[in-house]
Amino acid sequence: MIRAFKSTDMNDVLEIWLRASIEAHGFVDREFWESKVGDMRKTYIPASDTYVFLEDNVIKGFFSLHGDTLAAMFVTPGFQGRGIGRKLMEKAKSLRKKMDLTVYRENPGSIDFYRKCGFLTIKERVDEHTGRIEILMEYSS
Repeated sequence: MIRAFKSTDMNDVLEIWLRASIEAHGFVDREFWESKVGDMRKTYIPASDTYVFLEDNVIKGFFSLHGDTLAAMFVTPGFQGRGIGRKLMEKAKSLRKKMDLTVYRENPGSIDFYRKCGFLTIKERVDEHTGRIEILMEYSS
């Protein structure tokens, strides 16, 4: 089941975000991600439209939309590859007919996932926070 985020989901969502970020972005120091948990809690999640994927009363993934930007999409490591991301993406597409996102060039698994979901590469740029190259991608139905 996919449902709108509730404030009681915050700790679960932050745990998924942190674990998945560290695992998917091994090229960025773990301390960077850990230093951003407070910003996620106080600023980014509250400012976004967030939805969670719930199965057996366990949140296994989520996405956040900030305007027309897919600001976050994460599935708990261990539950990846089971179609949860695809279901989350279907929900996001039902809410926005046009979206953009950024993904690190060093994260080919996510790039492939977004391409399979219909996103096209627009350009590359340097992420001001990490200094790594990120790819701007767009989707429109």
